[in-house]
Formats: sequence, C-alpha cells, structure tokens
Amino acid sequence: MQIWQADFYRRPLRDETGKPLWELLICDAAGSFQFSAVCRQSEANSNWLVAQFQQAQNQNLPNLIQVFRPQSLSLIEAAAKVLGVKVEATRRTAALKLLLQERAKEYSSLPNYTGEAYSPIALESPPPVPLPENLWGDGWRFASLPAGDIEEVFQGRPVPILSMPELLLPLSLGLASTVPVPGVVIDGGRQSMRLARWLQDAKPFGLNYIPGAPDGLILEAGLADRFVVATFEDSEVKAAAEIYQQRKQLSRGLHFLLVQPDDSGMTYTGFWLLNSDR
Repeated sequence: MQIWQADFYRRPLRDETGKPLWELLICDAAGSFQFSAVCRQSEANSNWLVAQFQQAQNQNLPNLIQVFRPQSLSLIEAAAKVLGVKVEATRRTAALKLLLQERAKEYSSLPNYTGEAYSPIALESPPPVPLPENLWGDGWRFASLPAGDIEEVFQGRPVPILSMPELLLPLSLGLASTVPVPGVVIDGGRQSMRLARWLQDAKPFGLNYIPGAPDGLILEAGLADRFVVATFEDSEVKAAAEIYQQRKQLSRGLHFLLVQPDDSGMTYTGFWLLNSDR
C-alpha cells in the first residue's frame, strides 16, 4: 500500500506582487520520496492540486494521502476525490513534519522571504471543552505498564476497540522491556462501551497533564480537538500526574489510555497507544 503525507498551505514567501505563496509538500513515511511545488494564492485550489499530484510520481498515485493540517484537508480531499484516492486526517505524519521543519530553514535564504514569524507544524489549538457528561463512568486513575508487557497483555485478549499502531509499539520506539509506560485508566461502568466508541470516533492522539488552578488532564484528539478529561486539586493526584509526565519523557512520549467496565482487570473495552510527539 502506497501512502503519501501531504501539506498544502501558505509559506513566509511572497510573489513579485507581494501576494502570499502556497507550497505543496509531499513525502512518504520513509522519506525516500519527496515532492514540492509552489503556486500563487490565487491559484491555490483543488484543480492545481490535481495536476501536481499527477506529476508527483509520473501518474503513479498513492492509495492513501495523510493530512495533519486542518486548513489543508478540504482542498486535498477535493483533489483526491477527482483522482480516486482516499484521504486520512491524522496527526501522525512524522516524516512530513520533519520535512516541513527542514524546509523552513531554507526559506530565509530565498529572495522572496518575508521575515514573518513562522512555525511550520504549529496548529491553532482551541480551548479544551469538557467530555460529554453522558459518557463519563465511575472513575479514573493514573497507571503504568512495563513496555515489554503491552503487546502480550492487549493483543492476545478480546478487546472490542484496540488501537496499537505499529510505529507506536515499544519495540518500534526502541524501548527496553522494563521501561514503565504511563497511562490513564478509566472505569467506565455502564458507559464503558459508549465512551470507548466515542473515543474511537474522536481519534485520540495524546493525554497531557496541564498544571493550573485547578490542574487538568487534557485529551488531544482528531486534528486539533481538545477535551477536558478531568480536573483536580488533590495533592496526591497532582503528585501522580507529575510522575505520569516524567514517565512520558522516559518512554519517549509513549503513553496509553485504557477504558474498562470496572477495576477487576478481567475485561477491557478499549485501549489506545498514544504519543503526542509522533
């Protein structure tokens, strides 16, 4: 299956009339294929994209195009539809984000560089909103699992909703089997399956502890969605949250979200491996 990662958005560049320039940047996950093309803002439409996609690999189109930027999504979807190519909205485009960061270093040497502040992979983050009240279960807690146990525990059991992308497996990240991988466990009770299905649709990306007054646990999902999973002021919970963040650094950003009906450890409803860095 051939997969492209693509971004189409304006850059800190201007044409001879002072109008913004847009750049299409394409690569594959291995970084072995790269393609770029620039157009004026007035030309930035799906028709232009169709022509560029066709040129990118001499009509050898991919099966799937992955897009992380919300502003790029609708135009790329429109072009891909014409070409019969599927599009996936996902933040997990590590190769493309690395390429964008490398390209950003080159812009300043170009004669049409604007000098404006530019962050190549930053997205506007809306304020987090609470999880729907009808989804919340009986409780939640921080937890951890040895990296070497994760595949054995969850791939060998009948978990209705299971998300363990190969690129996020501990072995793929080069983690030692004894490294503790932090996570959050939600005892969903009667809402367990409903919550897990909602999370599946929301596409979890990362769970971050945000200190404040009160402290909060924020779920990053979709392309730019943010949800408040919990708020707390208890000193013991705060200490556990700090350990959770420290362990994320040791596990190279890898963490997990587990939804289960109760704390018996007998059945699981949904499990997601997460990594906000990838």
